Amino acid sequence: MAENGNRSVSGVTYRKAEEGYFEKRTLKRSAGIWGLWGLAVAAVISGDFSGWNFGIDFAGFGGMLIAFALLVVMYYGMIFSIGEMAAAMPHTGGAYSFARSAMGPWGGLVTGLAETIEYVATTAVIVFFSAQYADGITSELLGFSLADTMWVWWIILYVVFIALNSAGAVISFRFAIVVSVISIAILLVFSAMALFSGMFSWDSLFDIPPDEGQSAFLPHGVLPILFALPFAMWFFLGIEALPLAAEESHNPIRDIPKAGFWARGTLIVTGLLVLFLNTGVIGAQATAVSLEPLLDGFRAMVGDGAAAILALFALIGLLASLQGIMFAYGRNMYSLSRAGYYPKFFSLTGKRQTPWVALTVGAVIGFIALVILDILSRVDEEGAGAVAGAIVLNIAVWGAVVAYLLQMVSFIILRRRFPNAKRPYVSPWGVPGAVIAIIISGLIFIGFLLNETFQPAIIAIAIVYALILVGFAVYGRTRLVLSPEEEYALSGGLHGDPQEEGYDAMETEMFGGPGTGTGSSTGTGSKSGTGTGTGSGSQA
Repeated sequence: MAENGNRSVSGVTYRKAEEGYFEKRTLKRSAGIWGLWGLAVAAVISGDFSGWNFGIDFAGFGGMLIAFALLVVMYYGMIFSIGEMAAAMPHTGGAYSFARSAMGPWGGLVTGLAETIEYVATTAVIVFFSAQYADGITSELLGFSLADTMWVWWIILYVVFIALNSAGAVISFRFAIVVSVISIAILLVFSAMALFSGMFSWDSLFDIPPDEGQSAFLPHGVLPILFALPFAMWFFLGIEALPLAAEESHNPIRDIPKAGFWARGTLIVTGLLVLFLNTGVIGAQATAVSLEPLLDGFRAMVGDGAAAILALFALIGLLASLQGIMFAYGRNMYSLSRAGYYPKFFSLTGKRQTPWVALTVGAVIGFIALVILDILSRVDEEGAGAVAGAIVLNIAVWGAVVAYLLQMVSFIILRRRFPNAKRPYVSPWGVPGAVIAIIISGLIFIGFLLNETFQPAIIAIAIVYALILVGFAVYGRTRLVLSPEEEYALSGGLHGDPQEEGYDAMETEMFGGPGTGTGSSTGTGSKSGTGTGTGSGSQA
């Protein structure tokens, strides 16, 4: 029903976008397959440097190895499925776009919010660990430390990387390639040193004293494998962000699935190297509680002085992910804002065609979360830093698990509701692959519920969801805009690519009157096409 230029559909109301709305929210096509590979690897690679090791504390090396194997299977099924949906829906929205098409506006918001939580919290985790590395380097090389005022490091890191991500998509993708290659080189150098220094020991992998009746391989039994799964995710978490670069990719239909394939293989190799060699050098007990396990590994092999120099390069791995995940939350928040789920000014892009407002807002939220958790964790003075880092990490992983589950459900729904839809790329694992990913994600979900350590993360996310959903119900749901993701969902996939058809292509159909989209496709994210509403996409 259309009233005063508004149209109510599925319990929400769309409003006609103001003149120039999309021109103020433009993106630029800047990435080929290797730029996307760099983005995917960069977003994840910090997981090889810090964070993953806490899983050994729960399950021992053997339990962590099993968790790693389960996660490899899960990510294969999931990335294949996401690749299929991303090729069919080349929009910046990613998970939000998939769920919006499958489960309506509320499903889209719930899924998109889960990704927002995942990426904003992941960025905060990386900032936290990067600050630990940076302070360790400066204290050893320059003789000064900010250990009592770590928030200064946090501000420096956020400001620098907001500037980098706001400088333009071309710079972001090039930076991602460079730091990904350097990070992989650092890990290979560490691996070679571990193998040839004589420091690696198989016995060190199993030096956690087993509980009564348990083995050295699984010192605490089988159940703690569930508790290790969230930390094993740290080896891969963020690779699913590739679809968020769809409107900045030269050929998203071809390149996103290929980049995901090569990035996944790269991360499996680097993850296995770190899991075995880092643990084998310093021992499972020491690895399990370290805030900087790779730096501790360098220290064990070459001493504190030289290790600090090597850690300076190792820090690049963390900074690579800081850039990649910040890119991800910027585009995630941008797409939800452009459609009206979040405040619309979040999606403003400016002259460099980057979502600098969304980048800044996400950074402020992450910084506040770190400060609050750091203050609360100091109630337990012993291990306060580890507590704060682990809580934020758990928030990130919990958001990821929710997003994964809902995306795989969306994949199955879209396959069954629209079996004849055009799919330029088809998951080789199909629906069974999505089901496998759901099952393993479900195990991680259960692990969270059973482990009291994760309760603060669950409570924090529940509060965020309550606030956002109430705000949307009261205000946001009556002010949505026909963004590309919304047009695709409402047209059953007929409006597949707004950069060819015009961002206002469906406004003629929904609100009446002539479309205003003019000009040709420029690949910059500006209005293009004829605005006739005759998109060639498919129902999906």
